[in-house]
Amino acid sequence: MPLPRKAGTVFIVGALGLTVSALAYPAMLGVQNTTTSQTRVIANTRYGPLTEADRDFVVKVRSAGLWEYPLGEIALKKGSTPEMREAGKHLIVGHAGLDALCRKIAPELNITLPNQATPQQQQFVQTSAAQSGKQFDTTAANIMRVTHGQIFPAIAKIRASTQNSLVRELADLANDTVLDHITVLEKTGMVNFDQVNFQQSTPPKLPASQVTPPPPQPGSPVVVLTPRPDLNINTRSPAPSPTVR
Repeated sequence: MPLPRKAGTVFIVGALGLTVSALAYPAMLGVQNTTTSQTRVIANTRYGPLTEADRDFVVKVRSAGLWEYPLGEIALKKGSTPEMREAGKHLIVGHAGLDALCRKIAPELNITLPNQATPQQQQFVQTSAAQSGKQFDTTAANIMRVTHGQIFPAIAKIRASTQNSLVRELADLANDTVLDHITVLEKTGMVNFDQVNFQQSTPPKLPASQVTPPPPQPGSPVVVLTPRPDLNINTRSPAPSPTVR
């Protein structure tokens, strides 16, 4: 159920900064927290050793697409400016590409992918979808700018530390895609940088159940984020942000 306007505002202020908490996904999805040793090798694969941090990163990228792709579709329909609708296109195309790579490498690494985003991420979508006009643009752009800003350094950390070639490939693509998304979100003119920087650096805590994607039902097909080549969007080479004149 969508939150009323006042409640939605409180949610944005109090909970935008939580997606970064979802990086520490449970060792068994939805069951328990990972150990504190994210560097622990959990499998030796022909692509290199796989650590807990590597596995959690793959799951996190998949989970991000499960909420940002549908929010991109909403932005494409509800965005009140061409810039906001353009951002929606980039979210759709970017996460379709990341999702395809996640689905490709997960079986090779014996990683189970979720079919739903975390409850907290699902709430992000509901909060944004409850708005319209400029309020939708502002709400959605700031939610996504916070979450992208938080995951950006985490991608760099994985890329710098992983010894697994498939995880490196995903980190490379995620780095390009997230930078592209940050850029187009900033071009909407809706980002409140003071608020965003505060929420990125001081994320409140939520119970693990809120930042953990639920495990897929046994035997259920893997959800596919549909590619959209018709949108004619390139998320691998983001255009520079406007410069100050």
